[in-house]
Amino acid sequence: MPEGDSVFRAARLLHDALAGRVVTRFDLRVPKYATADLTGQTVHEVVARGKHLLMRIGDQTLHSHLKMEGRWQIFRPGEPWRSPAYQARAIVGTADVVAVGFEIAMVDLVPTSEEHTLVGHLGPDLLGPDWDPVEAARRVASDDRPVHVAILDQRNLAGLGNEYANELLFVRGILPTRPATQVDATALVDTASRMIRANRDRVPRTFTGDTRPGRQNWVYRREGKPCRRCGTLIRRTDLGATETSERLVFWCPHCQV
Repeated sequence: MPEGDSVFRAARLLHDALAGRVVTRFDLRVPKYATADLTGQTVHEVVARGKHLLMRIGDQTLHSHLKMEGRWQIFRPGEPWRSPAYQARAIVGTADVVAVGFEIAMVDLVPTSEEHTLVGHLGPDLLGPDWDPVEAARRVASDDRPVHVAILDQRNLAGLGNEYANELLFVRGILPTRPATQVDATALVDTASRMIRANRDRVPRTFTGDTRPGRQNWVYRREGKPCRRCGTLIRRTDLGATETSERLVFWCPHCQV
């Protein structure tokens, strides 16, 4: 699933391509909005809110969430798409470019004044103008669930995905199953902010400082491999707020307590 930094870059790419331009093609391939038509309207801006994308067109907002497989791609008019047409769920075109959202799990179209109905539940956005580390720390510190679950809850702070959660807890030396009420939430949130902001403008993402393939992560997807710090074998389990929301959790049993 794309992390907050990936969504931030996608929003910036879409904004640079579309902002200030008039829509000449608008096609939402979902039953609820199949007849919607914003051609002739101007794209004001595209912004990220946590893992959500908000494309403000005229007085409407096209909302999308990438989930696991979703992606937006930019093309020139007439240019062959790099993904199959049957995967396209949203198309916004101008005289110069065509933005296509492929395999997007969530597509909504609402008046911009009602955006809060879609993203108002989100906590402070790690990469947004509303970032409030004090409020984010307060929310995490008051959550009595395992800390791994608490920091993935977008209502506490918006933007972290599973890769970040695993790497963040390793860097802080925190066992993923420890209740969030028992950790230094202020330090945890500060590290999360610095970590995601360091990765915001670079690809590939790295948590170790090494961008070579296979060297970017401390623990994520390294089950059974030696910890880069102490040599202890990395372990793996599943953890989530519910059975249907479980995520893969990786940790070093020596470095994280």
